[in-house]
Amino acid sequence: MSQKLTEGEDFYFNAQGLMVLTAKYLLKRGYCCKNACTNCPYGFRKEQKAAGKQPG
Repeated sequence: MSQKLTEGEDFYFNAQGLMVLTAKYLLKRGYCCKNACTNCPYGFRKEQKAAGKQPG
């Protein structure tokens, strides 16, 4: 399934020039990838990833 992303709604570019997905897009995607995304709406954070904890 191919889906067109809209800049400013689904993603933006940070100061380093990297594409960052928005919380709105991540919610629309429907699942947590457990990569500690900057705008993770599912509560998964870098601290949890480092500690090997699962969100509960």
